[in-house]
Amino acid sequence: MANNIRLLSGLVSGRRVGQGSARTAPAGQMRRRPRRRTIRRHNRQSEREDHGKRGDRGYDAGKKINGRKRHILVDTFGFLLAVMVHAADLQDKPGGVQLLERFSRCFKRLQVIFADAAYDGPSVRAACEEHHNSRLEVIRRNQQNRFAVLPKRWIVERTFAWLGRNRRLSKDYEQLSETSEAFLMLAMLRLIVGRIA
Repeated sequence: MANNIRLLSGLVSGRRVGQGSARTAPAGQMRRRPRRRTIRRHNRQSEREDHGKRGDRGYDAGKKINGRKRHILVDTFGFLLAVMVHAADLQDKPGGVQLLERFSRCFKRLQVIFADAAYDGPSVRAACEEHHNSRLEVIRRNQQNRFAVLPKRWIVERTFAWLGRNRRLSKDYEQLSETSEAFLMLAMLRLIVGRIA
């Protein structure tokens, strides 16, 4: 009861409730309170950043990044035929073999498959012959220390550039690898429809 009377007497005198005997600043002068630092997560992420994401992720020792790898199979125009996304800790040769095995029934007329030097190995060659009845040609870099456009390899790099222009594919936002694969196919479908129209 005594506390209630004290609060009411504070209201009568024009003070705010809960301020006690603190004085207010004169008009025109603002008292600054020290700002508290809040802990936030920014909604933007730097490239290849992987904090707080779920799903299958791995560490690629060659590129020294966490995340996923995308293997694609394209035709001579650069249009996507097959795609596979997996954790980055799986190396390129086993990833290439899995891609060829997964789409073995889809493409019967492939004669030559051009690949990067990372796919050069007996396991990938055997998978090409067994599943697609085709041969593997590896495109190697020239040994000189100057830039040169490599034949057939630029087609795949151009396709990755086309796909990377889509906001959803610029970084790996997806939780499931299957969702990433679906968005890669949708992006290529959008590109093809735009060319037809």
